[in-house]
Amino acid sequence: MANHKSAEKRARQNEKRRVRNKAVKTRIKHATKHVRSSSGEDSKEAASANLNAAKSTIDKAAKKGVIHKKTAARKISRLSKLVNAISIF
Repeated sequence: MANHKSAEKRARQNEKRRVRNKAVKTRIKHATKHVRSSSGEDSKEAASANLNAAKSTIDKAAKKGVIHKKTAARKISRLSKLVNAISIF
């Protein structure tokens, strides 16, 4: 455990941030899962709606610094590619 007052404060701040970051990452995982499940059902409208929600969630996480901006771009690109593939058929 921390011995100095400033180190104790830093430990409290780090714990708050860890919990907040974990919540945001979980939100990203759920949004991604919704897009993947709706794209499997061959419903273009539902998949597009879920994709827009996932894009928003991922962009917000990148903006806050929870994930890197290139990681966010990669995730969005892969989800978009998946949704666009079902519109061909």
